[in-house]
Amino acid sequence: MTSEHVTCASRGKILISGKVSGDILICSEGVSFWGGVDSNTGQIIDTHHSQYGQLVAGNIVMMPSSRGSCSGSGVLLALALANKAPAALIFSEPEEVLSLGALVASRIFNRTVPVIRLNKTAYASLANATSATITDNSISSETLNCTLEPVQIDDVNINENDEMFLAGEAGEAAKIAMEIICLMAAANDTKALIDISKGHIDGCILAHSANLIFAEKLADIGAEIKVPTTINAISVDRENWLSQNIPHDFGEQASRLADAYVRMGARPVFTCAPYLLEDPPEFGEIIGWSESNAVIFANSILGARTLKHPDYLDLFIAMTGRAPASGVYADAGRQPHSILSVTCPSTQPDDVFWPVLGWLAGTLSPNRIPVITGLEALSPTQDDLKSVCAAFGTTSGAAMLHISGHTPEADLPVAEGAITHNIDISDLQQAWHSLNQASLPVDLIAIGSPHASFSEVKRIQRFFRGRPCHPTITMIITVGRDTLKMLIKDGAHDVLTQSGVKIIPDICWCSINEPVLPVKARSIMTNSGKYAHYAYALSGRHARLSALQECVETAVTGVTQTAVPAWLR
Repeated sequence: MTSEHVTCASRGKILISGKVSGDILICSEGVSFWGGVDSNTGQIIDTHHSQYGQLVAGNIVMMPSSRGSCSGSGVLLALALANKAPAALIFSEPEEVLSLGALVASRIFNRTVPVIRLNKTAYASLANATSATITDNSISSETLNCTLEPVQIDDVNINENDEMFLAGEAGEAAKIAMEIICLMAAANDTKALIDISKGHIDGCILAHSANLIFAEKLADIGAEIKVPTTINAISVDRENWLSQNIPHDFGEQASRLADAYVRMGARPVFTCAPYLLEDPPEFGEIIGWSESNAVIFANSILGARTLKHPDYLDLFIAMTGRAPASGVYADAGRQPHSILSVTCPSTQPDDVFWPVLGWLAGTLSPNRIPVITGLEALSPTQDDLKSVCAAFGTTSGAAMLHISGHTPEADLPVAEGAITHNIDISDLQQAWHSLNQASLPVDLIAIGSPHASFSEVKRIQRFFRGRPCHPTITMIITVGRDTLKMLIKDGAHDVLTQSGVKIIPDICWCSINEPVLPVKARSIMTNSGKYAHYAYALSGRHARLSALQECVETAVTGVTQTAVPAWLR
């Protein structure tokens, strides 16, 4: 193979420059660093990924784009601070999550991870190489040799208020925030910024020390949130962790992390489902949210508009009230680019159908907004739609999806060149089996990923009918603070507690660790496709995905049904 040299403008951009050489690790599909890469070692731990077990640490990592959780930026920062980051990141499509983590590592902590986006021809050429060298604004290998266009703040058109931030008139923290917002916009060829009305902060889980280091650093240099902003679920029940046998150091650090964001001005609702609060975004409202399930629900179900902002960028947006005006903020960016034509099951599906569908939709449309057709005769509840959005976010990097007959913008014209996938019962069966890897019997029932709604918990109460949990089963429901208040006022909290169910606020299953997660538990049953996907990487336990009623019956009887759902047979 021969090398080639072409002009930078025709080959790609470099967001973060550096001088590195290394072996190339090619990921045929995007990796969600959150739940998919060990933040201590840099090893890929997503058992569903084709590069499972390989190391990103020290390698030049190539992937089309990232996928999955917005929290991947925090994992990349943690790797950079521990000297376990990739030597460089190379993408062929727009990417934000890992790029943002690398920008924070470079601009705030002086840890450089070069980030490059190549066009598809150059990317394909580099993919035939085994190693590469990056020097300033160029990349070379045995198959590719080209210069790259540096991304610059001046590539973005800004207003007088933005200029005030960049000049440092609002302080050091606000200056850094605006610089990174502009660089993220320019990296994805966005020329303008847009005003947002409210924010939601995601990076408040103590999954690693980097989140605490970042938050306290920003708070200490004077970061202030300027628009109404809520805060995600955290790593402890903020008011009760001392009585839950949480190790003191962990509980104290998790509390400090939450308090740092509250000190900066975030509203302490501590929920990963902010759309369940009393003031959800309205149709067409421009917001700046992070947390993948919340972003996808806001765009898809409410018709609000937000990019899938990575962790840390959500804070910068809340501090300035400005976001890159790209992607789903524009009408054209909300068009579906793939069609998923579903053959509806002949038997009425139960509620586990929706997370299975969401997970499968994400695998078939990992970087494109899909429209799902064929389900017009079904009647999904808001909880079903919450479930499909959360599961979709584990396998897709897209910020929304459409479901014909059920979401407000499903009649948008399909983009030219859209790819069509047909989904039949065999595809759904395969997806269900992929999400059901737990050995039987199960001994832990996990509900609330994302946080359970008031209506979801009331359904659980009806299914229990006053019966107690079986002695061999622990059942835990995680909820937001506002939902907990409603459950206490309604009486449902006391009724379920008397049955042996634990209802815990502030944390969700993406952040639950031992001993809140029972140490002796070995197999988990959940109604969440999101948690079924991430469970092993986060807890070391495999999960079984089941309908809500089946979860309750297992909790009461101690018996786990082995049959697949009737609609899959």
